[in-house]
Amino acid sequence: MKTADFTDVRATNLAVVLRHLRANGPSSRAAIAASTGLNKATVSSLTSDLIGQRLLRETGLTGNRIGRPATELALDGSAYAAIGLQVAADRLTALAVDFAGEQLLLWHRAVRADRAGTAITALAQRAASRVRQQGRHVLGLTVAVPGLVADGGTVRLSPPLGWADLDLRGLLSGSLRQSGLTVAVANHAVLAAVAEQRHGGHPGGANLTYVTGAAGVEAGLVVDGRPLAGAHGFTGQIGRFTLGPAGAPTLQDLAGVEPLVRRALPDFDPESLGDLSPAVEQVAVQARAGDAATLQALRDTGCHLGQGLALLANLVNPELIVLGDHYAALAEWLIPAAETELARHTLAPEAGGARLIASRLGLHAAALGGAVTHLDRVDTGDLSRLAHA
Repeated sequence: MKTADFTDVRATNLAVVLRHLRANGPSSRAAIAASTGLNKATVSSLTSDLIGQRLLRETGLTGNRIGRPATELALDGSAYAAIGLQVAADRLTALAVDFAGEQLLLWHRAVRADRAGTAITALAQRAASRVRQQGRHVLGLTVAVPGLVADGGTVRLSPPLGWADLDLRGLLSGSLRQSGLTVAVANHAVLAAVAEQRHGGHPGGANLTYVTGAAGVEAGLVVDGRPLAGAHGFTGQIGRFTLGPAGAPTLQDLAGVEPLVRRALPDFDPESLGDLSPAVEQVAVQARAGDAATLQALRDTGCHLGQGLALLANLVNPELIVLGDHYAALAEWLIPAAETELARHTLAPEAGGARLIASRLGLHAAALGGAVTHLDRVDTGDLSRLAHA
């Protein structure tokens, strides 16, 4: 067995302190020591380092204790930030957060599919420049893309975008030409799941599945607190499930958001379906008005979605299944039927304990997850990536 050296132990302890503060908010050194089991001298040394690196700041005195008031510490958002970009067929989203998790910018840009590569680079450059103008160092930038994204950042296949074997990470890294900027590309459902775990307000959500219907049907899986990547990063493509014999419709055909819109709004202009938001809003309006055809389309979609989710529940047994983006907007009508089918088709009692809920993170969850991944890397206690800042 290899004995951990001093550097490994210190990195682990730094991570303990950072994660405690991220989870619990401002705390005194004594409170950190009491909650984490680290001794007070170690906590004092660690927090001094973190203050020196501008990752923590002293916020003032707290009087909620017996004896002398203690100085509280909090995450410092003034020095560092991270950026997430989210790519859809007709729109780009850029989101930046500081190290404390506060949102610094949220931009949406319309884009044509044939100009997406240039538009992504331009938006990334603008977002990074804006963050730097605020006096913050950019820890990294991650692009969220629907479809199959290989570990190295190559988009192997993205039917919604019409991309195949596109080295998006290489394209961005070469175009940005910014020394020290970490650039990554990942599947949007996986990144949305990361955002949901961190910012969705789900205590204990170490086993979580996020289901997106914005561009096909995909699932981001968090297992034992970590995103499930698989051998090459190609997880979560549940829209390809076939519910029946060969040639039968796929889950995407039966439970996708676009097919739902087409069923609920037969007179809706198909050319306008690039951005599904107005159509989804109209479906919700009709459902609230009690339109029978719309309600039946929602029930049918919920039933098929629940059957697909049961396959996931039987495979990975999540604590939470979170319906994201457009599914979330229609969740009050989708969930009842989906819950019934989820319970019916899951072998374990009560659907294996899985709860089906709606996300509250909106349509930019994947962009948030992209930014959060860079904060997570610092939260591991590895401060070496800050040396050049």
